[in-house]
Amino acid sequence: MLILEIMLSLLFFLAFGPWCVYSEERLLVEMTLVPNATVNGAVCLDGSLPAYHLHRGFGAGVNNWILQFEGGGWCNDIPSCLERAKTRRGSTRYMNKLEVFSGILSNNASLNPDFYNWNRVKLRYCDGASFSGDSKFDNGTSLLYFRGYKIWEAIIHDLLPKGLATACKALLSGCSAGALATFLHCDNFTKMLPSNASVKCLSDAGFFLDERDISLNYTMRSFYLDLIALQGIEKNLNQNCMRSTNNSKLCFFPQYALKYITTPYFILNSAYDVFQFHHSLIPPSADLHGHWNRCKLNPAMCNANQINVLQGLRHDMLVALNSFYKNSISGGMFINSCFAHCQSESQDTWFAVDSPRIHNKTIAEAVGDWYFSRRITKEIDCPYPCDTTCHNLIPSAQV
Repeated sequence: MLILEIMLSLLFFLAFGPWCVYSEERLLVEMTLVPNATVNGAVCLDGSLPAYHLHRGFGAGVNNWILQFEGGGWCNDIPSCLERAKTRRGSTRYMNKLEVFSGILSNNASLNPDFYNWNRVKLRYCDGASFSGDSKFDNGTSLLYFRGYKIWEAIIHDLLPKGLATACKALLSGCSAGALATFLHCDNFTKMLPSNASVKCLSDAGFFLDERDISLNYTMRSFYLDLIALQGIEKNLNQNCMRSTNNSKLCFFPQYALKYITTPYFILNSAYDVFQFHHSLIPPSADLHGHWNRCKLNPAMCNANQINVLQGLRHDMLVALNSFYKNSISGGMFINSCFAHCQSESQDTWFAVDSPRIHNKTIAEAVGDWYFSRRITKEIDCPYPCDTTCHNLIPSAQV
């Protein structure tokens, strides 16, 4: 009987023990609504208040700040935005009021050695246009607010009196659609902070390419042009970029805007970014018969021709980053060969025993070395499938 009880206890621990330990270590941070946002019309798609989660810094990091834009795709027409407004991607009414902070947002020095004691903020995403729109749709029956730019301003103005106004160091970061927002707001963020503050920006999986798909169509360009027109984004794009091109709307793409951003920048991206693989390079419209389905689910199932197409995606990304790689004195890079999308918010990929590495350096170490100017950090991985440290995260769960 005693042996049976021991065995049952052991089985219970094996089944639930790791979860219990992990749940105790998780950092859950409460949501803060921006109470005065409606004064300037800074509301989510459905008119609800914008929000963020703030976990206070301590010790030597009490005057330093990380702001992390949440990701979550886009809506580029009225039907998709109406649907989005009924979800957590378009309304704070449907969002979890507690958010897990891990990876670059962790408060554990052993898990996030350079930024654990900073003030860490997650900006919730509810506008569907990477915090960049400024318009409204009202046909008498349906009402949608495209106020991402105003949401960005409202959150910043709410944080300034809470200590952001006296920041010594700051990092504006984001994942996916949130990473795209860092390109759109990086220099603006710098101007809002003290002139003697050290301000830098980090894009995680936000270097979306202006790429032809396998049918030779510009699927993502078409999508973004509709998004820009719908949400009134063009006036909020980089002015220097727009003056330099005949098609100013292309400045929504990071590859065209990056050289006009003066704030130090770090580009974290997979050369085989899962979102761009699935939606830009091989969108469903370009693979009607599903020839790529097995390859999309597992890169080991790709045939030689498909691998060559994927190597072309990597090549195009490196070409688009070539000038930044060669000429940016203050910039940093970590372009690995993992099939992933967003790697800074997950502890497994940010900083762990088996995290992805380039030249034996984790993402956290590379970002820290760059931010604190410990050494030049411009890491480019060898082509797939050479990297044995990869966490191939397929399919993409977040955009």
